[in-house]
Amino acid sequence: MPTASPLILLIDDELAIRRFLVKSLTAKDYRLLEAETGAQAIRLATQQPPDLVILDLGLPDIDGQEVLKQLRQWLRAPIIVLSARDQESQKIAALDSGADDYLTKPFSGGELLARLRVMLRRGHPGEDLKAVRFGTIEVDLVRRVVTRAGQEVHLTAREHALLRLLAVNAGKVITHRQILRELWGPNAEQQTQYLRVYMGRLRQKLEDNPNQPKHLKTESGIGYRLVIE
Repeated sequence: MPTASPLILLIDDELAIRRFLVKSLTAKDYRLLEAETGAQAIRLATQQPPDLVILDLGLPDIDGQEVLKQLRQWLRAPIIVLSARDQESQKIAALDSGADDYLTKPFSGGELLARLRVMLRRGHPGEDLKAVRFGTIEVDLVRRVVTRAGQEVHLTAREHALLRLLAVNAGKVITHRQILRELWGPNAEQQTQYLRVYMGRLRQKLEDNPNQPKHLKTESGIGYRLVIE
């Protein structure tokens, strides 16, 4: 039996945006559900859980941030937020509430499709994931060994913990707050200088050009992302 193509739930009240995305996504053989309100989106997601959600924050009935929180109570599928709200605080709030990625309108259809592919390939973080590879780097999550071009790279426990967090969430933006809470505890959520130091060390050890990293990317004012493509 052929495998069904991924089902995408598209939530946006702008008809022009929906038409553009429907054309772009169906051309790549994705199946689509469309919703123009938050209430309709929640109902559709409950009836037929999607493989990925594309969510606009500016909905006419329920704020997109609230829709995101409600979906995240039970839905494990990746959620990509699209919005005209470009303030860092809005992006951080969405990511902290469970969004996997954030694109600001206007956006490139090619960029959205690329990020969508990464999210669908990543699946559920950490499930049956034994290794992550990017460039000449391999992160063996079972043996806790990192190699570069076949040679083992020594990482401190904290460096390894940071790399592992990024690796099991490859492609996803992880906010400063999420990383600090995970690695240092809730009382360290404002200590972003810790992250700059450890990210700098990781880049020195793993990037060909630490000053222009290809994989360990900064999302300015928000957090970090591991790019594996």
